[in-house]
Amino acid sequence: MFRKLSLFLPFLLLCLTSTMAYTMMDDNPFFKQWNTPFGTPPFSEIKLEHYMPAFLQGMKEQKAEIEAIVNNKEKPTFENTVVAMEKSGALLTKVSRVFGHLSSANTNDDMQKIAEESGALLAKHSDDIYLNEALFKRVKVIYAEKDKLHLTTEQKMVLENYYLDFVRSGANLTEAKKAKLRKINEEMSSVVLKFGDNVRKENSKFELVVSKKEDLAGLPETSIQPAAEKAKAKNLTNKWIFTIDKPTLLPFLQYAENRDLREKMYKAYMNRGNNNDELDNKAIFKKILTLRIEKAKLLGYKNYAAFVVSRKMAKTPEKVEKFLHDMWKPTVKHAKAEVAEMQKIVDKEGKKFKIAPWDWWFYSEKVKKEKYALDEEMIRPYFKLENVLQGAFAVAGKLYGLQFTERSDIQLYHPDVKVFEVKEADGKHLGILYTDYFPRESKVNGAWCGALRDQSNIDGNAVSPVIYNVGNFSKPTGDKPALLSEDEVRTLFHEFGHGLHGLFQNVHYPSAANVPSDFVELPSQIMEKWAMKAEVLKMYAKHYKTGEVIPDNLIEKIKNAQYFNQGFETLEYIAASILDMDWHVLTNAKDLDIAKFEKNSMKKMGLIPEILPRYMTTNFIHIATWGYEAGYYSYLWSAILDADAFSAFEEKGIFDGATAQSFRNNILSKGGSDDLNEMFKRFRGREPKVDALLKSRGLF
Repeated sequence: MFRKLSLFLPFLLLCLTSTMAYTMMDDNPFFKQWNTPFGTPPFSEIKLEHYMPAFLQGMKEQKAEIEAIVNNKEKPTFENTVVAMEKSGALLTKVSRVFGHLSSANTNDDMQKIAEESGALLAKHSDDIYLNEALFKRVKVIYAEKDKLHLTTEQKMVLENYYLDFVRSGANLTEAKKAKLRKINEEMSSVVLKFGDNVRKENSKFELVVSKKEDLAGLPETSIQPAAEKAKAKNLTNKWIFTIDKPTLLPFLQYAENRDLREKMYKAYMNRGNNNDELDNKAIFKKILTLRIEKAKLLGYKNYAAFVVSRKMAKTPEKVEKFLHDMWKPTVKHAKAEVAEMQKIVDKEGKKFKIAPWDWWFYSEKVKKEKYALDEEMIRPYFKLENVLQGAFAVAGKLYGLQFTERSDIQLYHPDVKVFEVKEADGKHLGILYTDYFPRESKVNGAWCGALRDQSNIDGNAVSPVIYNVGNFSKPTGDKPALLSEDEVRTLFHEFGHGLHGLFQNVHYPSAANVPSDFVELPSQIMEKWAMKAEVLKMYAKHYKTGEVIPDNLIEKIKNAQYFNQGFETLEYIAASILDMDWHVLTNAKDLDIAKFEKNSMKKMGLIPEILPRYMTTNFIHIATWGYEAGYYSYLWSAILDADAFSAFEEKGIFDGATAQSFRNNILSKGGSDDLNEMFKRFRGREPKVDALLKSRGLF
């Protein structure tokens, strides 16, 4: 669901601006030092026409820097080769970070066209570096002598990653195969961008216009009022417009009594990119898959999953598949029990149908109310967005002593955005955090975290991080502030956890920050664990009208319902993860029928008919564009780590200072500068145990 810090730079390498002819301008802000607070981007000065000159100059400068490394007559050393590469491309990174962020968070057709048209430029630039035989020769010399060089642990990791990056980018291929790989990378840069843009447009395209008031039956006022406002904005009288952005879709599925309309909304969401129109993604995904298969074969891997997973904690697709199927067994058992409970209610109501996927939210909400005397609308008034954010800040304050101060002197790229300076307990500046939480047509759906600038400290030149959290949460309506659902609260805490990972990063070399996706979700998912704890709820959950702290009886209901619907939530996720792996273990994409393949995949895994995978192929943006291909399993893999890690806090108290400091020192500050398994063992004192995950989800 989210693009993460470790995956952000490769994504940006696909997002160069276009080949349109712009003239170099003296007033281009990218060519100047940013004399802004903490060197944050001067968004008000950055215009569309500034990107291309900056990209072109950035590539030109990095090319010269690489040539200087290659032409260095001295013996290759870590300093004159690896560190020199780390320092190269400063301008290119500067513009890439801004453009990459805004092309997701505040984009338009012009920006998307620029990104699509220019993909080949950056793909070629990257290939020119990683297929540079002379440059790779220098890296190989250093790599062969690594055990004699007295490198630090971080330096060894950086060197090894560079060596593997060259190999995995085709540096050992023949010239003919290198040429073929270049063509694959060029094509891939274009189709990947097109897939993502189609999904973005699909999210904005669908509208359910309700004309009859009786069709609103069951919906809470928090859903009806925004729908009325959307209709009014389009000059529609006595009508309501519902869209498929998550803050609108999920409450509709939870509460709308009109089953036909629930089905229509659900299918519109699940069929994004699969409507045989100009936004259809079937052919595009098949092209992406074909290119990935060709690339894997060129590089000597049996399939693309093997290529991807070899650099992750899991190491092999077979290990991933075993992990997913082992988790499947207890999960499907719980999901079937949940279906049975819902079907009883359907039968008791005298309805003559079997539970279908678009019924799940509606009838599970009835089960929740019946079993736990709890529903979403009872707790939503206590989850005012601003209070929830302050709650996340307060948790970070109690754990790590952090202070968050909103700044009014830092430029924003949209009125919805807020920006905070983050300080240590002693007042020392740590970094900057932007928050951007409301949906809009210019924003990609979902939630993610990234960096406009990474922390680094090469040669004592300390650079502090500039991080952003992006979401698509419920907006203010009428006289009501933004009131979040429980899921949105957890998502805010989740992305904030990623933010802390970036803020606490303490490495010398920027590339040392990168970690694989099946580890990067540990800092985010563990942060969710605090969100619904009683002592934390009392810190931030206050009624938006009265200021009343959430009462104990409501907290007790939330606690009693903590394992509610875990069968469904886990199973739809595993199903999507298996679908992802099924696609990427293929060795031939010829004559593929996507719908048939999905059906066969679900049949093979034994997915019950009441549940579909969380995403279908044509809108599975994680595996098509966000760098989670053959890696969507990562959230569940990391869930083992976060469940076990949080149990360390529970054993000593969830705000235990020594445990928090150990987690910061051994996990959050290290990035990928050390062996990930060793990092976890230093924190926990042992290997992670899967029992903690099963217990945390009630799946024993």
